[in-house]
This record gives sequence, structure tokens and C-alpha cells, in this order.
Amino acid sequence: MINLLFSYGTLRQSEVQRALFGREVLTTEDVLPGFRLDVMLITEPDVIAKSGSDKHPILRRSSAEDVAHGALLELSDAELSAADSSSVACVSSDTWPSSASGSAACGAAP
Repeated sequence: MINLLFSYGTLRQSEVQRALFGREVLTTEDVLPGFRLDVMLITEPDVIAKSGSDKHPILRRSSAEDVAHGALLELSDAELSAADSSSVACVSSDTWPSSASGSAACGAAP
């Protein structure tokens, strides 16, 4: 089964995708209405090593006029599970509102 995951940060990087999924995944640029991007400091060494940064973007609910820019990633069930397992504690692939393209992503992740 193909799952759509809205990514607004490091999961869009090809090197992170290769490290996590063993391949680059199909991505389509999109936006998530009603959210804005912010930054949080990461202290988990394995996450920093994969992304090359200790500063990772996070989503914050915002006004209806705001949009968070990102991309929809097409992931298998196993890849979605890997994305959930590798994400920092504040992120999960719970059901999220539809992106601007109308796609119902199964979640949002950096």
C-alpha cells in the first residue's frame, strides 16, 4: 500500500531518505494550510548525524492564512513505520488535514 506523508524538513533530503529507506522516494511539492514552520533544537546524536543539523523544523498550528511548505512523500507501509520510528518524539504520522493539493496525508514529519 502507498502512504502519503507530508514532510516539511529533513525527510525531503535525498541523503536522509537513502539512510532511512535505502532509496530516494517519490516526492511532490505541496503546502499544508493553517500551519507555520518553527525550529526546535535536537539533541539525539543519530538524528543529527542523519540530517547534518541540530536544528529541525516543526509545525505549529496557525491562522488559516498561513501555509507550511513541504512535500508529499510516497511511502510503503514499512517505510512509513521507519519514518515514525526515526522521528523525534514530537512527531507522529497521525491523520492530518488535507494538503493544498487535496491529498489526505497520513501524517506530517520533518
